[in-house]
Amino acid sequence: MQTSGDAVKTIATNRKAHRNFSIIETYEAGIALTGTEIQSARRGRVNLSDAWVEIRDSEAFLIDSHISEWEFGNIFNHEPRRDRKLLLHKAEIRRLDQKVKEKGYTITALSMYLSKGRAKVEIGLAKGKTGLDKREDIKERDIKRSLDTARKSGRAGDSDW
Repeated sequence: MQTSGDAVKTIATNRKAHRNFSIIETYEAGIALTGTEIQSARRGRVNLSDAWVEIRDSEAFLIDSHISEWEFGNIFNHEPRRDRKLLLHKAEIRRLDQKVKEKGYTITALSMYLSKGRAKVEIGLAKGKTGLDKREDIKERDIKRSLDTARKSGRAGDSDW
């Protein structure tokens, strides 16, 4: 039986991540938030466009994410761009740390969502795309789009394109 608390609600996505990086693996991580941060997050006041993950002393931290201050907060309101600890298993952190030490790999935040009332962040082990890779993606997307339009209009057998 699924209650309303079991639903997954997406708070924020990082659309630049898939454009600038090739995502190799994805992980789900919990995130340690303060009371005013979770209130702002529940209202969707989160920006992950420049967020990335850094591993320090066998702990993972979400860097450069922005959670707006809660409008009803008082003097105990949070800092919008503070480093936030991610909750991952030690084996996952070790594996990610080894990969990041290899040349060209980084860890980026892909999305933040609420699952069973808890804030979660989807992070991805990524390799940066070059200009050539981005052009290839655009080319593949254009080909797929033209095939879809041809299929919809019934010209899939035509050979003039």
